[in-house]
Amino acid sequence: MNAKLKSSMFSVCLLSVLIFGSPCSQGKTQPNILILYADDIGYGDLSSYNTKSKIPTPHLDRLAAEGMRFTDGHSSSGICSPSRYALLTGRYHWRRMHGIVKAFEPSVFSSERMTLQQMLKDNGYTTSMIGKWHLGWDWDSIRKKGAKPQRRNKNREIWGPEAFDWSKPFRGGPVDHGFDYYFGDGVINFPPYTWIENDRVLKAPDTMVTSKAFKPIKEGQWEMKPGPMVTGWDPYENIPLTTAKGVEKIRAYAKDKKPFFMYFAFPSPHAPIIPNDEFDGSSKAGPYGDFVVETDAACGKLLEALKEAGIEENTIVIFTADNGPERYAYERDEKYDHWSSYPLRGLKRDIYEGGHRIPFIVKWPGLTKAGSVSDALVSQIDLMITLAEALKIDLPSNQAEDSHNLLPILGGETSTARTTLVHNTYKGKYAIRRGNWLLINTKSGYEKKDIHRSWEKKHEYPEDNAQPRELYDLTKDFGQRNNVAELHPEVVDELKKELESIRSGSGTAPRLGL
Repeated sequence: MNAKLKSSMFSVCLLSVLIFGSPCSQGKTQPNILILYADDIGYGDLSSYNTKSKIPTPHLDRLAAEGMRFTDGHSSSGICSPSRYALLTGRYHWRRMHGIVKAFEPSVFSSERMTLQQMLKDNGYTTSMIGKWHLGWDWDSIRKKGAKPQRRNKNREIWGPEAFDWSKPFRGGPVDHGFDYYFGDGVINFPPYTWIENDRVLKAPDTMVTSKAFKPIKEGQWEMKPGPMVTGWDPYENIPLTTAKGVEKIRAYAKDKKPFFMYFAFPSPHAPIIPNDEFDGSSKAGPYGDFVVETDAACGKLLEALKEAGIEENTIVIFTADNGPERYAYERDEKYDHWSSYPLRGLKRDIYEGGHRIPFIVKWPGLTKAGSVSDALVSQIDLMITLAEALKIDLPSNQAEDSHNLLPILGGETSTARTTLVHNTYKGKYAIRRGNWLLINTKSGYEKKDIHRSWEKKHEYPEDNAQPRELYDLTKDFGQRNNVAELHPEVVDELKKELESIRSGSGTAPRLGL
């Protein structure tokens, strides 16, 4: 046996000892897994990522102090449904989809696609999801025969409560894609506005949504899509109720003593920006900042539940988000001098780093060193194979085909799992990262409008140099200020070819040998 192979086997065995507390040859204790997934939060919102942040986030800061904080962590897309798909499949979203799943649209998962939760369920885990799904349901399974939409709005069908038989179970949601249990409202600003448990509504919608029925909005717009609602529906109850349900399930799982996976997907700080009254003024960044504080407090309750149940030291906790902050961040920067993407350029939807470089924290007892920071290039896509490798699960070659193993990095090694990463939000608009180089294979990382020009002027960005593509050296230019495509045409050509090779291939996972 050569020295390199011996070293590799020793590393694997050592990781097994660190992860499970037992040598490779002995039985293993499966750790619980909790993913906390925020919605539209910025890289610069958390105090642990930005010392200038005007938003206190003590619970998530504590999580970072107890685990590993990644400074170069990314979601797959600059919008939510594609990022959630990628997180739960270990696959680039653009191999399947680009846009968000609209109200009453079907599931995005094909029947042959294995999900992270199904993988864990098949290997002894009890699986649950709480909160925002936003990956589609089979609404035809409860739509009444002959039902017609009330009207059409911009090529979108607007359905009323009378169109569905709410007493029936509906298919295609979380419990049909690997979760044993689901509780939530689907999407906070999408119909139907009612609580869903597993595959049924808890109360049948009986009216159409109207923001006049709600307490006043605190920042921005309600952005509620038209559709069926339960009379008395109160979106302000979302975080308190889902958090309480999460705490309840954690306590029950601890008593059951079986390993569990919980995917807790927050609706916040996505619009509507509606922090509950007790959080008003808790930040210096307006209602949005207060909403982040409420999200942080909810994370704290879930983490405390782990501790109180005596399972904190056997639970992997991952905090991250689907994409960068919403466009209201420009107004927030002007009014409160808090830039949610600090020190990055761009927001939600953008190919610029602010659109998809997000907080990414992993606390893995026995593996991650407390207070450690990694600058390795990582993606949420990588979580599926990382957990599979830790649990010794063999995945078929046609599953998690873009997922890279992060175990060595989490264990403290300085090596990197991946050297390239493709960024995308809209069809046809891509960027590629390789090492310190980042190529935006289009004229701009966002469709430039007056609000962008105003922000660029405030932050002293240079004038656009009119290149057909943008190239940045992120080690020298973290904020993507200076497009150096004209100075490095050979790098542009190399990255263009590499991008096309990745897009035309079937996967980038090292285990596939591609």
